[in-house]
Amino acid sequence: MNEVDKSGRVIVTSPRARVTGPVQRALDLDEETTVGEVYLRSLMRTQLGLALTVCLGVLVVVAGLPLLFELWPATRSARVFGLGVPWLALGFLAYPALILGGWAYVRAAERNERQFADLVERR
Repeated sequence: MNEVDKSGRVIVTSPRARVTGPVQRALDLDEETTVGEVYLRSLMRTQLGLALTVCLGVLVVVAGLPLLFELWPATRSARVFGLGVPWLALGFLAYPALILGGWAYVRAAERNERQFADLVERR
């Protein structure tokens, strides 16, 4: 089907009404269609689950140390290399665990985003 615009140029159009494949998926996201919303909700749900898992891990470490010291009072007065076990646990266990959790979160979030991009761009 051909049309002529105001300048006299011929506009060639296809009778095929819908685009399929990766271009359609990208259009669904750009045009905020129902399918695009489903894709985005899926990504957001995955990222939320990851964030909650990491937060739970951090909570276990941060809340677990005081609980450990409360349940076993001997750990409060124990010394290793002249330093109290609570200080060692806070300095050499808690912070590295938080850094490791942050590193793992970033890697997993980037992996989720790559998988989402692959889903949208899949041929």
